[in-house]
Amino acid sequence: MFWKNRWLSVAGILAVSAILLAACAPAAPAPKGQLQIFSWWTTGGEAAGLDNLYKIYNEQFPDVEIINATVAGGAGFEAKAVLKTRMLGGDPPDSFQVHMGHELIDTWVTTGQFMEPLDSLYQQEGWNNIFPAGVLEIVSQDGHPWSVPVNIHRANVLWYNTAILEEHNLTPPTTFDEFFEVAETLQDAGITPLALGDVGIWASTHLFETVLIGTLGAEDYRGLWTGETDWNGPGVREALENMKQMLTYVNDDHAALSWDQANDLVINGTAAMTIMGDWVDADYVAKLGTKEYQGFGWAPPPGNAGIYDALSDTFGLPANAPNREAAIEWLRLVGSKAGQEAFNPVKGSICARTDCDASLFGPYLRSAMQDWTRDSIVPSLAHGAAASEGWVTAIHDVMTVFVTDGDVAQAQAGLANACVDAGVCS
Repeated sequence: MFWKNRWLSVAGILAVSAILLAACAPAAPAPKGQLQIFSWWTTGGEAAGLDNLYKIYNEQFPDVEIINATVAGGAGFEAKAVLKTRMLGGDPPDSFQVHMGHELIDTWVTTGQFMEPLDSLYQQEGWNNIFPAGVLEIVSQDGHPWSVPVNIHRANVLWYNTAILEEHNLTPPTTFDEFFEVAETLQDAGITPLALGDVGIWASTHLFETVLIGTLGAEDYRGLWTGETDWNGPGVREALENMKQMLTYVNDDHAALSWDQANDLVINGTAAMTIMGDWVDADYVAKLGTKEYQGFGWAPPPGNAGIYDALSDTFGLPANAPNREAAIEWLRLVGSKAGQEAFNPVKGSICARTDCDASLFGPYLRSAMQDWTRDSIVPSLAHGAAASEGWVTAIHDVMTVFVTDGDVAQAQAGLANACVDAGVCS
């Protein structure tokens, strides 16, 4: 399984043979026309990273005009609805951003002839030897790879304003009890303890998944997605109680803010902490102008030490891509060493490849590279790795109500029913 055996190598004989055959074949004509790339990367480092990929592509293929088809909204909350309309309506983009795992496989691979398998491209580029075995497993279905991972993100990071914590003689909390003690001190000083921006409810689901991890631990958290951990059990109830108490320390206007606007509260000192993925690192770099930014630190959220909550952005090839040749070259770029080294240091993520130059990355990302090799890996709920899109949507619905009324019993019943509806729980 991906989360246990991510570093096992895959035999490379087929990949080497494919490369040699490709070298002997006549060169294909360079693509021309338009290339439409669909994503939700519109802010800060994510937009800068995407722009870096576009620049490299245009240098390689100057006769291709890139159409940047973006839909704003963190985690693709709005973009996925637009994509669904286009795909079902027979109007696919040439390639689109999608989270690795259930988000792609359950939606566009197992439901019909919406995507092309990428076996040939993987063989040509030798990716079966470059991507970790666990990554290969999760992008594949029925033995075929269906998308190209451009990065690895970490969802469970607590970001904090170092000056605020130092001023009040505080350290980043490692347990929920410590968090509540720190939050009380900060609140008494007139500082918002935890910044939250859930104008898209996914941000509350994101926070809740870190609370589930911190309450249950890695093994029982994984069990939520396989039916081995009871959603009606005391662990989930405790997680909801922790979440309810944490929400008493967030900014009053959280429902009106996006995740990056919540991070602005940490930057300007209105709030002390925020819990969000490592794209916050790119937000700091974009807003503060250097990957060696000062004044802000990172730590695992309460109870999350030694656990890496993972997700990945990937790109696939729709079966009816208008400019298939240009799209294939786009996929070749996003999976390349040059492409991933240009994209990830500014995106706030690490390479999906195993051969990137660590010196190109800032301090946080270098630490994430180290953690990726030693931490226990679990799949992200809010970002498509742990559960099917329909199941995630059902959990979003539960969180929408819970952040307003705090009814633990009702929320737990809703979560348990969502697992049953997903076909995982009986």
